[in-house]
Order: sequence, then C-alpha cells, then structure tokens
Amino acid sequence: MAIKRPKVAIGFIVAGVLMVLFGTIMCFVVPLVIDDQIVKHTVIDPKNDLTYTMWKDIPVPFFMSVYFFNVLNPAEILKGEKPMVEQRGPYVYRKQCQKENITFHPNGTVSYREYRQYHFEPSMSAGNESDVVTIPNMLVLGASVMMENLPYVLRLMMSATFKTFKEGPFLTKPVGELMWGYDSGLVDFLNQYLPGMIPTSGKFGLFSEFNNSNTGLFTVFTGKDDIRKVHRVDSWNGLTELPYWRTAQSNMINGTAGQMWPPFMTKQSTLPFYSPDACRSMELVYQRPGEMNGIPLYRYVAPKTLFANGTDYAPNEGFCPCRQSGLLNVSSCRHNSPVFISHPHFFNADPVLLDYVQGLNPSEEKHGLFIDIHPQTGVPLNVSIRLQLNLYMKKVSGITETGKISDVVMPMIWFEENGYIDGPIVNTFRTNLVVLPTVLEYLQYILIGLGLATIIIAAVVYRKVKRSNLNVSLSSTFIKNVGAIWSSFRQPRKSQ
Repeated sequence: MAIKRPKVAIGFIVAGVLMVLFGTIMCFVVPLVIDDQIVKHTVIDPKNDLTYTMWKDIPVPFFMSVYFFNVLNPAEILKGEKPMVEQRGPYVYRKQCQKENITFHPNGTVSYREYRQYHFEPSMSAGNESDVVTIPNMLVLGASVMMENLPYVLRLMMSATFKTFKEGPFLTKPVGELMWGYDSGLVDFLNQYLPGMIPTSGKFGLFSEFNNSNTGLFTVFTGKDDIRKVHRVDSWNGLTELPYWRTAQSNMINGTAGQMWPPFMTKQSTLPFYSPDACRSMELVYQRPGEMNGIPLYRYVAPKTLFANGTDYAPNEGFCPCRQSGLLNVSSCRHNSPVFISHPHFFNADPVLLDYVQGLNPSEEKHGLFIDIHPQTGVPLNVSIRLQLNLYMKKVSGITETGKISDVVMPMIWFEENGYIDGPIVNTFRTNLVVLPTVLEYLQYILIGLGLATIIIAAVVYRKVKRSNLNVSLSSTFIKNVGAIWSSFRQPRKSQ
C-alpha cells in the first residue's frame, strides 16, 4: 500500500498542473472567444436574429416629451419689454420607428429608410392636446426677419397680407394643432404665389413634418469587412457631404445614424453621429462609468463646445453666421427661417441669453443630454436627447406686426426623446454579456487556484510518503543487522 501512495500523489500533481494549464489557457482564450462572438453578432446581418431585430425594429419603447414655453406677456413684448414665459408640459408621445426598403449592397453597406410615428400618451402627460398655449407665430415673426433686407414696399405688402389672413405675431392654439398642424389661409396663399418659402404644403405645425415621415435614405456599413465601421454612415440621400454649411469640416457626415455604434469602446472613444433634424454631425464625449440593471456602461454627454460659436470655438466657424455661444443657426437648412437649436433653457449657453427672457432655469440633470452605452457592444442602454427650438425675433420696419419687439432669441418648445432597454431584452443582454463572461472568468481562476492547491497538497503528501517509506526501509535494515549480531553472540563458541 505504501508503494502505491507516491503514484497517487504524482497523479494528483499531474492533474493539478493540467488544471493550472487549462485555467491559464482560458485566461487568454475566453476573452478572444467572447470578442469573436460580439463581432459575429454585431455585424448587420439577417442571420443575427437578436441584434438584427434590434437594429431593424427598435424593440424598446421610445418616447418624445414636449414642453411648451407659454408666453405670459405678448402685448408687453410688442412694446419692447422682456418676454416672460412659463413651461407647460410634458406632452408625451410614444415614438415608433421601423426601417423599410432595406437593401444590402456588395460593397459591405446596407441602405434603408426609417419611418417614424408618434402617438399621444395621456397617462404619461401633464395635460391634454386640447390645452391652449401661446407661442410666437413663426409664419409672421420668422417671415418678417427673412424679409428684413427686401424693399420697403414688399415689406408693406407682406404686412398687409398678414392682416388679410388675420395672422398676428403670437398664436394661441391647442397643443395638438401647434404640434401636428392647423389650417392656415396664409400657408395656402404662400404656397400658391411663393412656392418653397415654407416647408409644408398642407397644415402648418411645429412637428407636421415628423409624423408618418422618414429621416431620409441612409446607407451605412454592415461591419462585415471591418467591424470598426459597423453602423457608420456612408451616405445620406446619396450625399457624402452636406450642402448647408460654410466649411468642408462642418459639411462632413460623420459617425453613425445615432442608434448604435461600433463595439469595443474605450473612455477615449467618442460618439459621433449624423442628425438629419439638426442638419449636421454631432459628437458626444465620455463623462463617467456607470451601471444599469447590472450591466456596465459608459455615459456620454454633449461637450460645451457642441453649440459654441466660431469665436469661442474656431472649428464651429463653419456653422455661422453665429450669435451667442449655445445656439446653432439652422436657417440654412430650414428655408432661411431664423430658427436656432440649443439645449433646453439655454443650458451650457452664454448666460446673457437668460437675461433676455424671464422664466428659464437651466440644470444639467433636467436639461443635459446623454447616451449610456454598453462599451463592449456599442449598444445604447439608456438615451435622453434634449433639444430646444428657438425663434429669432426683432422689429422689422414696414411690418407693423413686429411692433417694437427687442432683438431676442425666443424659446418656443423643448423636447426630450428618451428610451431604455428593459424587459426580456435586458435579461438576455445581461445573461449573454455579463453573467456568462463572469462565470467563465471565475471558472478560469477557480481552476488555477484549485490546480495550485492540488499540486501543493499532493507534493506534501508525496514527500511524507517518501520519508515514511525511507524510515521503514531503514528500520527494517537496522532490525536485520541487530538480529544478525544478536544471533552471532548466541552461537556457542568452539573449544580450543
């Protein structure tokens, strides 16, 4: 039995070495296998059931919350006094997106049009679409600024036209009509005699172009040839650069379509994307790590330079003519209408803008935009895009509707588009990308630890067994020698 124990100990030592070896191999192989699976399932391919479905038909609920800046003193504004506003809302709409006309191309790209619909959610809203609010009349005040440099006679004629169709400088209408459109004789007149001056040929509303519409023809890379390009925009409406801005850099179409990004992001990575609604590419920057439902994430936010003017941030010179920092002039892609985009309540903007309007109170928590990304896959977990629509107003001689309005960038509405992964999808996501890799990671360290422990214990046992066998052997030899000596003393001696 003593002879077999060393062999058993050696067997355990061999087994321990194998466990350490296998665990060490797993340390290198498991991350490679996981990364390979991420690449395989991130490629835009109908064979990837889960990720392709997420890309084609966004499976999580997305909502648009709209807040109106109700004007409290329209008569005083026409006398040159500071505008006073109060925020009304939110009026919440469920957003449904679906990609159609999906066409894959031999060069590793895919084209599609994404259609969107909005449905009012009364239970999530702070009021009804029948609520009445007062906002600046874009048709009157916007057109007045657009005509500022035209001959005085034409401005008088336009003022007479406003009066004919009973269009004043401010609108007081239900939320639903302001959102999705209302009948206007002025709109019909302008479309008949000045076609192309306004972007709609039917009802006029702030979001009349959004509902039941698409965002244009996107062509993006599938990632099949290079995973670093997946979701990156190759062209939009056949364009590889925009025609709106003053410099080549400003006209670049950068990044993705704003729904997913390439995998394997780091804290140095940025989130570039092209927004047709903002008529430009934008880029978010890393802010901090975080966690959502046990899934690690990186939070990306808008840098303060996003809407900075060309004086404060030279690369933005191409988006000018500019006003104060914090305003993006989108008139060049909005029929020259004096419309500006900003963060809500002029968050991260020049503080002077807050001096021109009473009733604003910006804060990062309520008005900063962010996207929470799972860095390993580039999939957004939680999104909140917040933007504000503003109208530049001023007195224009010859157009009496403008009264004595002081020059002011007037906030009209701000909206938040938000959504987050939840339900069965987040469970599948957590299982495949958090739980399983964690189990494999612990398994490799368990194997290494167990293997080392087995080697140590087996080595100790082997040493004890060998020492025990040596002692037994020495004892046997000693006893034999003693016995032989004792026997020699007991033998009778021969007489001489």
